[in-house]
Amino acid sequence: MPQIPPPRRLILQHVHHVQQTPIQRGNAAGTPTQRPAQAGAPGQRSTQSGASTYRPAGPGAPAQRPPAGTPPRSNTVGGAPAQQATHYPNTQARPVNRQGGTQTAPNRPGVAIRPGAPRPGAPRPAAPGHPASARPGARPATPAQRSQERRAAAVKEKVTGPVSIPPQIVVKDLAELLHTTPNEIIRGLIKHSIFANINQIVEYEKAALVAEELGFEPSLSTITTAPAVQSDRGLSANEAMMATRNDDDMVVIPPVVTIMGHVDHGKTSLLDMIRKTKVAAGEAGGITQYIGAYQVEVNGKKITFLDTPGHEAFTAMRARGAQVTHIAVIVVAADDGVMPQTREAIDHARAAKVPIIIALNKIDKANANPDLVKQQLAEIGVVIEEYGGDVVCVPVSARRGTGIDDLLEMILLVAEVQDIKANPNRPATGVIIEAKLEKNTGPTATVLIQQGTLKMGDNIVVGPMSAKVRAMFNDRGKRIQKAAPSTPVSILGLPEVPNAGDRLEVVASERAAKIQATKVAEQRRSDSMPLGQVSLDTLYMQMQEGKVKELAVVLKCDVQGTAEAIKNALTKVGEENIKVRLIHEGIGNINETDVHLASASGAIIIGFNVKADGAALRLAQKEGVDIRYYDVIYKLIDDIQAALTGMLEPTYREVIEGHAEVMQIFKAGKNTVIAGCRITDGKITRSSQARILRRNATGIVYDGKIASLRRGKDDVREVATGYECGIVLDDFTDFEIGDIIEAYAKERVKTGA
Repeated sequence: MPQIPPPRRLILQHVHHVQQTPIQRGNAAGTPTQRPAQAGAPGQRSTQSGASTYRPAGPGAPAQRPPAGTPPRSNTVGGAPAQQATHYPNTQARPVNRQGGTQTAPNRPGVAIRPGAPRPGAPRPAAPGHPASARPGARPATPAQRSQERRAAAVKEKVTGPVSIPPQIVVKDLAELLHTTPNEIIRGLIKHSIFANINQIVEYEKAALVAEELGFEPSLSTITTAPAVQSDRGLSANEAMMATRNDDDMVVIPPVVTIMGHVDHGKTSLLDMIRKTKVAAGEAGGITQYIGAYQVEVNGKKITFLDTPGHEAFTAMRARGAQVTHIAVIVVAADDGVMPQTREAIDHARAAKVPIIIALNKIDKANANPDLVKQQLAEIGVVIEEYGGDVVCVPVSARRGTGIDDLLEMILLVAEVQDIKANPNRPATGVIIEAKLEKNTGPTATVLIQQGTLKMGDNIVVGPMSAKVRAMFNDRGKRIQKAAPSTPVSILGLPEVPNAGDRLEVVASERAAKIQATKVAEQRRSDSMPLGQVSLDTLYMQMQEGKVKELAVVLKCDVQGTAEAIKNALTKVGEENIKVRLIHEGIGNINETDVHLASASGAIIIGFNVKADGAALRLAQKEGVDIRYYDVIYKLIDDIQAALTGMLEPTYREVIEGHAEVMQIFKAGKNTVIAGCRITDGKITRSSQARILRRNATGIVYDGKIASLRRGKDDVREVATGYECGIVLDDFTDFEIGDIIEAYAKERVKTGA
């Protein structure tokens, strides 16, 4: 036990509240006036006469109650009123010294506080040059608190200098990159009239403005360098490939083969024979209900087959199949020859720029004529190797299995020449081949993996949707955990049924997937014309921007002779930097098949002495495909030549929408006059052009736009015949009662219409 410093001693405590005896004044030397208790009798009263001081009980000894009648002891010198002490079992306490002595910690029993010591529970001051240590038993700081402390410290230090910012970045990640708080970034954006939240993506130009204000020197980076940005936002699949691309990571992958051809030419039977199964005995004039995707193994090497239907109604599916494949196998019946759907399949494969292999089927039939079929193929530009061309032709019999091994060997040979490779060690990308809503499992999508490896639990973006891969099945219905490039898989976990042709990308986190999906949805809503589409009106501008290097054309004519003449004329049109490429020619009216092909190829459609049916027109408007009509060949050639040189001007015509008579005139301000009108015929719309016709005036008094259209106090979009309304015109106030307001619209004229 430490020695009790004079002139005070600890007093014995046994109960919660006891009275204490006054301390005897010491002598001049500061020694106590009373002799302490004798050794060997701890806690006992002194035998000296008149003693009133008690020594404390020893360790483990019971405390003794002070003698009866002892006056209360004061905590201060001079006999001030005594304070009540709190009892702490089995401990010794020192009285509070208000003049610099020691005191007892109020919340820690028996622990004395030295003069100048901090209060119990307060953080202990850090030693110079050492960080403050956490109090033992304290709860550790959360990651959010540590991140906030780092940002606050960085803001205090005013970190500046060069900084590399990606083309797009989330506000929160930008704050981490610039060593500041998200609120500071948001305030900086608001200064430039940009309103964003903490999870919103901002473009580089906007982020650079904020970075400059904070003292940084921003520069554009195609690869995100900040670890925080990569972990939160997640690189897109293309960015990840560029960031991690290494020749050592590229491996040879199975070729993806599309089986195409005319209905009943035996393409489904051929695929079934390859798989050694009998999924379907034959199409029998019908159609396959979905694009099947299968993977087979040949001599230790895998080949992925896509079965695109051979019926015209599903030409769009066939075009999509050709665009995602490496090799196209065109099935032609030796007893039937080249049919219209055969020509379309070849045109689709050419538009996708994939090598073609001709599978000459049904050679076992008595009326088979392979030489005639080869000649027909040469007439449409498909010259086989036997005739000195570069197209492989393999005779097969899907019914008997003849030539199947030769066909598979040729597929592997062509694939080896192409040197098809992909990087499996990167975030996966793929294409939705088909999607449907299953009764038991919900939205199900068939995906062809093109790059990377798709794994269970990956966060994915499919078009405008974000999801997590909940389950994966291969083409045999077996559940798998991952899928390598060129592997077709069926996935579960999507919130809705996606569109066939949508891209699938794997991102780093669920939040990054939602942000990217939102951006895709906004972009789709804002795009008025699908990307990659071409029109003659905008052709020259797209040429100047480098978006177009050739003009693809789908030609439909009334007779074959006219088609040949136009085809020969188009080959002579063009400049050094751009040429005209005829991807398909046909006879008859323009249909949906032609629109699908033009949409997939970024082509325009030229109709000569033909029309487009209603379904094709609606589809063309939806897909943004330009359709042109002609009845004179030289006019067609002149328009294309003018489009290539940037001299083609669109032609417009006026369509009268309605008339209104001015009944009254009201002044609504210094420069605003309202014409109270009644619609006499047709209708008046707020977006219409308007002109003023006056009875006694020669010519048109005014020609401009409608600024405001009201009924009563409400703004309206249009007013029909017989109703009254108020009309305000742009920069016109000189109305007269009886004036006629003629509303009209300008409509672009389709050439030849």
